[in-house]
Amino acid sequence: MKVRAVLLDSVLDRAAMGVCGAGQQLARELGAELEIVAPAELSADAQAELARYGDSLLIVAGIERQQNSPEEILARLQGLESVAECVVFGNGAYQEEIAPRLAFRLGGACVGDAQSVGVIDGKIFGTRAVYGGKAMAQMVLKTSPAVLWVRAAAMPSSEQRSEPGTITKVEAGSVEGIGARVIERHKEAVDGERLEDARVIVSGGRGLGGAEPFERLKALAKPMGAEMAASRAACDLGWVPHSWQVGQTGKKVAPELYLAIAMSGSSQHLMGIANAKNVVAINTDPDAPIFKHCRFGIVADYDEVVDLLRDKLAARLQ
Repeated sequence: MKVRAVLLDSVLDRAAMGVCGAGQQLARELGAELEIVAPAELSADAQAELARYGDSLLIVAGIERQQNSPEEILARLQGLESVAECVVFGNGAYQEEIAPRLAFRLGGACVGDAQSVGVIDGKIFGTRAVYGGKAMAQMVLKTSPAVLWVRAAAMPSSEQRSEPGTITKVEAGSVEGIGARVIERHKEAVDGERLEDARVIVSGGRGLGGAEPFERLKALAKPMGAEMAASRAACDLGWVPHSWQVGQTGKKVAPELYLAIAMSGSSQHLMGIANAKNVVAINTDPDAPIFKHCRFGIVADYDEVVDLLRDKLAARLQ
């Protein structure tokens, strides 16, 4: 029996470790081997490190996300000779597109956006939010292979083994006849960490009233080493880039601290921060939904709090 954890990027970041952690958990509960699949662009040192997280490591050419289309990656993954009872992906646009299609082609079942995974009565399940985040559902995959894409940052930490697994380089799957090709890429410049990897996030909502207050939030974020985020409303109004959007239709984050400022806390936004360890909210409305989902709350106008909080943090963190 085999569990396969698939990485599509050539860096060992927090997301990669989350995918390996989910794979290790499922392999342990199933009594199975863990096979990690990674792109050939991964450096030799990174390959040696990654090999310590599984029983085996497959280095596959042509699955690096930055250089190949989803169609090409899907064909190569489908063409792997060995069969796994479970395949785990992280979260991302490519993974979310590939996972259900791979499950269909292999005759299996798929669940997406899993916030936790496990095994019950020998069957793999993923737990995910439903009804706009108002409830959690345990989705049991009764058909093999079970294919999941998970919120990687919310998965258990991966653990290195004393002895590395075997490393094998393979050529997999033909891409002949596939019409979709990556012709050109444009990468938007991003300062700091990806939101999905950030440990501290300062986020603003519609209640800020415009783009200018976000500059004050940036000054608050700086002494904490925090990344900036926003609600969908703030992004749709053009106050901040859409790359800042957190929520059901945005990015799913799992920071140690999420500071929500001037946002009511819609169910769609709460879905995006469900795995945040600590949520702190500032809002003028004591009945705002965000206060039901935060560890600490301040009922006040952000204008009365943000600058004072910034100064106190700057002094404390010097």
